[in-house]
Amino acid sequence: MKYVKSQMNQLVKDNKELQKHLKELMVNLDLEKNYALKALYHSEVADGGKYQLAYQELDHQI
Repeated sequence: MKYVKSQMNQLVKDNKELQKHLKELMVNLDLEKNYALKALYHSEVADGGKYQLAYQELDHQI
């Protein structure tokens, strides 16, 4: 599974909890959105993360 920015944007758009987490990363760590998205991917999606299945489902829709 690899990081795809458009899929990650869609996943965040569809999930209020991820939107909140993304904003927290951007503010608390002073990250630009692209870097915060990658950090969110690695912490919540990759390697069996909480949102891995939802992310993989987006892959099949494209």
